[in-house]
Amino acid sequence: MHVAWTALFHALFWKRTVKPWYRKAESIRFERIDGRPRTWDLSECVRQYWGGEDDVVRQNLRFFIGIRNFIEHADAPEIDLDIFGECQAMLMNFESVLVKEFGDKFSLNATLAFSLQFSRMREPQAQEAMRRLLAKPAHADIKAYIERFRSSLSADILGDMAYSYKVFLLPMTGSHRSRDSLAVEFVHYDREKPQEYDKAISLIKRKLIPVINPGKLRPSHVVTRVASAVAPKVFNMNTHTCAWKYWNVRPPLGSLNPADCDTTYCQFDDPHRDYLYTDDWVDFLIKQLADEAIYNKVRTYRPTAEPSSDAS
Repeated sequence: MHVAWTALFHALFWKRTVKPWYRKAESIRFERIDGRPRTWDLSECVRQYWGGEDDVVRQNLRFFIGIRNFIEHADAPEIDLDIFGECQAMLMNFESVLVKEFGDKFSLNATLAFSLQFSRMREPQAQEAMRRLLAKPAHADIKAYIERFRSSLSADILGDMAYSYKVFLLPMTGSHRSRDSLAVEFVHYDREKPQEYDKAISLIKRKLIPVINPGKLRPSHVVTRVASAVAPKVFNMNTHTCAWKYWNVRPPLGSLNPADCDTTYCQFDDPHRDYLYTDDWVDFLIKQLADEAIYNKVRTYRPTAEPSSDAS
């Protein structure tokens, strides 16, 4: 897809009579490699096409340019499921830009069938292989890149289907449908009429079994995730302790009111008499600590009255 997008951009630039070639610094002459003009890579094509516009499709491509730079000569299947939504959006966006720039005549949708990349049932051997794959830790640098990139995006872009395409597939039951009906149909989602989808969504809700503190994280889990995202900066348990003190998200141990937390980021677990943290806390730390000045302030922060740490 990296090559395909580059070729598409080159084609549309030529259509606009723009030569997609690099020029020499402060010169009208073009750079050459083995006598041939050096063509724009995908990063330059993206910059030339969108200019200063912060477009959702542009952000999706920027994400994959970074991914491609990491795995150009490597294999990282363990990240496939994590970036599946972005992958699907990249394909859909390619079709959209192709049709927009060259017309319906060149649409790929008319000649390509929708392919189901999964099945409801798997053989035991396939299930075991999938478990081994998902248990394999992804390359730390790739995972850190994914975390950093996603945390840098606005909520609007992150939730846009053009950045990450996520759908529900609902089984169509009954014998009333005609023989020529499509096996898979895409229905356009209208943000102005969300109530129309309530019935469909209710059909696929999973049965939820009550779980104590679902989605909450122990301090060690927070440290692992943040450390991976902010590397090569050091983020350990001591840094985490400094962070919750710096932003005052929870009281110190021994407080007369231990539940006096900023519940967006931290909650007191009364039965175990300790503190648990949220995904929002992880995202907040990753975003804030990207700033070198803030990181240094947090790392060296010491309140007037020194409370106990997370060690408990």
